[in-house]
Amino acid sequence: MAKITLSNLRHSYLSNPTDPQDYALKEIDLDWNDGGAYALLGPSGCGKSTLLNIVSGLLTPSAGRILFDDKDVTNLPPDQRNIAQVFQFPVIYDTMTVRENLAFPLRNRGVAEAKIAERVAEIATMLEVEEMLDTRAAHLSPDNKQKISMGRGLVRDDVNVVMFDEPLTVIDPHLKWKLRSKLKELHQRVRATMIYVTHDQTEALTFADQVVVMQEGEVVQVGTPVELFERPQHTFVGHFIGSPGMNILPASVDDGRVIFNGNSVRVEGGITGEGGVTELGVRPEFVSVSDTGIPARVRKVSDVGRHAVIETMVGDTRVRAVAETANFEQGAEVHLAFQQDQTRLYRDGWIATEVAS
Repeated sequence: MAKITLSNLRHSYLSNPTDPQDYALKEIDLDWNDGGAYALLGPSGCGKSTLLNIVSGLLTPSAGRILFDDKDVTNLPPDQRNIAQVFQFPVIYDTMTVRENLAFPLRNRGVAEAKIAERVAEIATMLEVEEMLDTRAAHLSPDNKQKISMGRGLVRDDVNVVMFDEPLTVIDPHLKWKLRSKLKELHQRVRATMIYVTHDQTEALTFADQVVVMQEGEVVQVGTPVELFERPQHTFVGHFIGSPGMNILPASVDDGRVIFNGNSVRVEGGITGEGGVTELGVRPEFVSVSDTGIPARVRKVSDVGRHAVIETMVGDTRVRAVAETANFEQGAEVHLAFQQDQTRLYRDGWIATEVAS
């Protein structure tokens, strides 16, 4: 396995890029440690696949370097980077048995047959497909085909990194949880460096120890699932992660006070910076409907089982709150209270409050 370093990485599909908007990837610096589980998370078009293709060697970046254990591999072709990939659609041979599919990457590299048999048996046990080993792949269900595709990526014990590109997209929703759990279990057992690319926050947050959130070619935050939820460094992270996402509210700063719709709101700590577009960020989980606070009107109530999402209007601005009960009437006049240590100011999208350490 290897530590992967991306240094001053940029990429444009144009021959002569002149403007930051010409770049699909804008100045990325990242370290992925040996043996870690990482996710690249973001919407379609944010640069995830471009970054994955650069790491794998399918693309050469316009600028910057890729290092594997401090060795520069920027200009090396894919076959010299020692990478295993699992794609959105299962890459297996339908005419081969499961056993032959799992053995193929090893046999193709001239590994001894005894070693092949040992590794195939080991991976088959991990994937719980021992009873299918002599079944032709054409007869497998879609989820089992993807299991075998994962197994082909994991069967080699000499790879630098295993990369997963939207591997559960074609899997039925009720099977996704099972395969996500299996993948997490596999990582804990083999401790390979794994990078998982997805637009699905549930997949990213349940698999990865560290999540890289991307927007429009930029990395806007790298952190644990808890860090991304509890303290988003950018409004995009707050909006994209969570269900429902963070309330992003228009605000102003007046003499050190944060004002939202004429109401003074206390935020988590000191306010940093000056100017820019200022907004207030607070997750619905930290907004409570109470007898005092910011006046609001109930617009809609959604009972989602474990709790209710109360959609309110403060003037012309929508504010959502999570409550234990759905006993709120549409049109009712209520008040909202924001939990101070979970309420933050943002300038031009970036966090602008700090807490003393």
